[in-house]
Amino acid sequence: MQDAFIAGGWGMYPTLLAGLALIATCLQYARRPESRYVPLMLSLGVFTLMAGALGFATGIVSLLRYYTGSASEQGTTVLFVGFYESLHNVVLALLLSTLGALLASVGAWRLSRRAVAASARGAAA
Repeated sequence: MQDAFIAGGWGMYPTLLAGLALIATCLQYARRPESRYVPLMLSLGVFTLMAGALGFATGIVSLLRYYTGSASEQGTTVLFVGFYESLHNVVLALLLSTLGALLASVGAWRLSRRAVAASARGAAA
């Protein structure tokens, strides 16, 4: 895992920070589902995905700059390795976003159960 993080380059850092903030917010929402967390969860989710996409794009730009320079004689091997390393940013963003979405789903499930219980109490009264 550490090798994948290092291979992803500098783009892994903002992706990780945004993803950890997303997970913390989604965990808080799962524990205590309140509507005030929803905008923050959405914006952090988008930020996490965009940071991963930015890391991927900058990795591809660096790869193409290197490929057209001194590595042009090495063939397509450099391209495959470069894409492999750049995709680590996307993978990290997707993993963190998926975990955040799972936690947010738990919060939404708890909120719906609370609403059903409240409506059942209201109907019984």
